[in-house]
Amino acid sequence: MTSLHPASTTLDAGTVQELREGLRGACFTPGDAGYDEARTVWNGMFDDDRPAIVVRCAGVADVIRAVQFARSEGLEIAVRGGGHSLPGFSSSDGGIVIDLGPMKGVRVDPRGRRATAQAGLQWNELDHETQAFGLATTGGLVSTTGVAGFTLGGGIGHLVRAHGLACDRLIGADVVTADGQVVRAGMGSDEEAELLWALKGGGGNFGIVTSLDFQLASVGPVVYGGAAFFPATQLREILVRVREMVDAGMPEELTLLVNMTTAPPAPFLPEEMHGHPGVAVAACWSGPLEDGEAALAPIRALGPGVDLLGPIPYTALQSLLDPLFEKGARNHMKAGYLPELSDAVIDRLAEGHAGRPAPACELHIHTMGGAAARVPADASAFPHRSAPYVVNFMSRWEDPTQDEECLAWGRDVYASLEEHTTGGAYINFLGDEGQDRVRAAYGDETYARLAAVKAKYDPDNVFHRNQNIAPA
Repeated sequence: MTSLHPASTTLDAGTVQELREGLRGACFTPGDAGYDEARTVWNGMFDDDRPAIVVRCAGVADVIRAVQFARSEGLEIAVRGGGHSLPGFSSSDGGIVIDLGPMKGVRVDPRGRRATAQAGLQWNELDHETQAFGLATTGGLVSTTGVAGFTLGGGIGHLVRAHGLACDRLIGADVVTADGQVVRAGMGSDEEAELLWALKGGGGNFGIVTSLDFQLASVGPVVYGGAAFFPATQLREILVRVREMVDAGMPEELTLLVNMTTAPPAPFLPEEMHGHPGVAVAACWSGPLEDGEAALAPIRALGPGVDLLGPIPYTALQSLLDPLFEKGARNHMKAGYLPELSDAVIDRLAEGHAGRPAPACELHIHTMGGAAARVPADASAFPHRSAPYVVNFMSRWEDPTQDEECLAWGRDVYASLEEHTTGGAYINFLGDEGQDRVRAAYGDETYARLAAVKAKYDPDNVFHRNQNIAPA
């Protein structure tokens, strides 16, 4: 019987052995011990993908060697950092996975407030190092997210209003190009400034980023925040309250996330809430600790069923949502930008929350603005700066027989309020939705500029397992 997977066409054993001997890291082909572990990604929708080979890189030399091997063997390249790619781009059925996961070096310069992070780091690992000095940069809302992919796609997190997007704090990067060369992207006169501009939101289109330089900010080690939990009956008044806070000029030091979800069986929640629809308001106040209580008083005034807001280690806040997003479940997202949180939008969100097909399906409202909005639209490849909200429909389920139902839910709820969005897309929350949505993520002017950068560094579109930008 013919295999459904292209990986059934095996690579020459001698060629693979030659590759192995040229690596400091490891590589795995089908049948090797450890292959299944090496090929598995976070999103269970792509659990069947069987790469022809997975190279776990120990350093830049391994990345160069893997790119050269892929080009000589004609293999499609997938690049993996944290492996959280929602559309499954961090794997390739029948191709090569260049896994940067073992590359976890980090150096923090506390005096210059800078950090250099290798591309295999997850946010909990980078935060662990920077928080030793009371420093941070905007990181992922799930701490196991990869630093590189999150940053290259923009990066919306708990510090987005106070300190901008993750990509706004990117000041340099090392990149392995499609021809196996190492290029330095930075702001110096002898560096590739236009490439750095493209990396600030343009994703992994231009090469394999092996390290990233960040400008850090003073944050923590304790901030004021956490989460307050409400029954679903309070959804509308919560969203109205958030709207009132934003319209009144919510302080930049405060970022809110409204998570319309199902109450987990957590010990800090009353048993009568377990398994029932609910709303969590996650908050981060990164200003003076003594001002946090007043900043979050409007949320507390709604009378949450459980109030866990207060002083909290920044690293604990960063990992607060981790139990809800463990590896292996099936995931899909639809997202967009909202110019306002109107009554009509609130109605659609309430209807969508009530109609969720699986307990882990969620709707998120992220507050934007603040520092992120002050960055000029042409200063990075992330042009959508003016919208005060991002709305995200997170379809998440376990049973493959629910695929059609859960995918349809996310699409249908998004369609029900699409007329209220700006029409733009956010790369990190975008599924495999085609070239029109990729263009919508950038707009025509930014896309054209990105296509020119792509033509310079990857004219053959070798790196196309991403939200792809075609070379000009």
